[in-house]
Amino acid sequence: MSEASLSPLVFAWSQFGPYHMDRCEALGQALTGRRQVVGLELVSQGEVYDWAPSGEGRAFRKLTLFPGERFSQVPAWRHLAALLRASLRLRARYVFLCDFQLLPIFLAACLLRLLGRRVIVMQDSKFDDKQRSLWRELGKAVLYRPYNAAFVGGRRSQSYLEFLGMPAERIVTGYDTVSMERLARLAGTDRPAHAERHFSVIARFVPEKNLELALDAYAAYRRRCSGPPRALLLCGAGPLEDDLKRRVAEVGIDGVRFCGWLDDHEVARVLASSLALVLPSTEEPFGLVVNEAIALGVPVLLAENCGARDHLVRSGVDGYVIEPDNAEGLSVLMERLARDEAEWQRLSANTKLFRSAADTAAFVAGVEELLQRLERT
Repeated sequence: MSEASLSPLVFAWSQFGPYHMDRCEALGQALTGRRQVVGLELVSQGEVYDWAPSGEGRAFRKLTLFPGERFSQVPAWRHLAALLRASLRLRARYVFLCDFQLLPIFLAACLLRLLGRRVIVMQDSKFDDKQRSLWRELGKAVLYRPYNAAFVGGRRSQSYLEFLGMPAERIVTGYDTVSMERLARLAGTDRPAHAERHFSVIARFVPEKNLELALDAYAAYRRRCSGPPRALLLCGAGPLEDDLKRRVAEVGIDGVRFCGWLDDHEVARVLASSLALVLPSTEEPFGLVVNEAIALGVPVLLAENCGARDHLVRSGVDGYVIEPDNAEGLSVLMERLARDEAEWQRLSANTKLFRSAADTAAFVAGVEELLQRLERT
């Protein structure tokens, strides 16, 4: 049977960034000769992430439904019509959809299910992301009804979907992954010594990233450190940027560098020279930057709210888990990693224990597990 005649697996995201390309490339390579993989990119310009155009896939076929558009610029009915038309034209039996809460995605899931397709929701939401309302959660449960199964980021995402009524046997983890090989290639082999490394925050400048606490912790670290203080690189952009710069100036926090929005090449370079990734979010469904840090052997200091801690971080093994309101505790850990090279080397070496869970190989395994389960029903 030719590859063109195989029923494809369709993966639809609003916009493709490096992570989406990683996953589809890995799956396309793994399924060569067995199934096609098709990525449906709804629009080529993002509302939240300023990703560069992702180009064509090598091991999979990528289709952009509305080139040059942003999601909000396209009416909902056009999103729905284009997504349905593409899925039916491809004769896809399995369609993986993200952004379940959006009306065109919900309607597409309903109609595809009625037309006999197997529809899988991709997500990483958790119950502890925010305050929950009973009535809102009851309404949200309705939005999941069209789906045959779910592909999720971690255990807390799985528990949340079980709470909303999806059977456990139809939920598989492994969704939130990136290519370890790509990150290592982008970072190169020239890595600085322990004494030359800095702390890094890579995040959008929005309230849930809790960046004011990161600044408070860094200021406390500088007060207690005995040697030359390490710099703190704040990499990202967002509505709080001016407020954060004002706070640095008013408090007089030396050593903070604002690096702006970074592309995937620049992120890899910054992380590869980092002493630790700092991620103190109060709300973080997963946190794919943790995968990137692990790919490059960088210990992680992250809040317990982050979904990535369930699979990728063990406190005292490859990093430390903190409370998102504990600036003093975070500063102590920052000082320890800056001062104790042996401890840093131990944590860095242990990141290799978690790379298989962070890599796109886990995405491939998750998809294959889902297909096996759905074929049995």
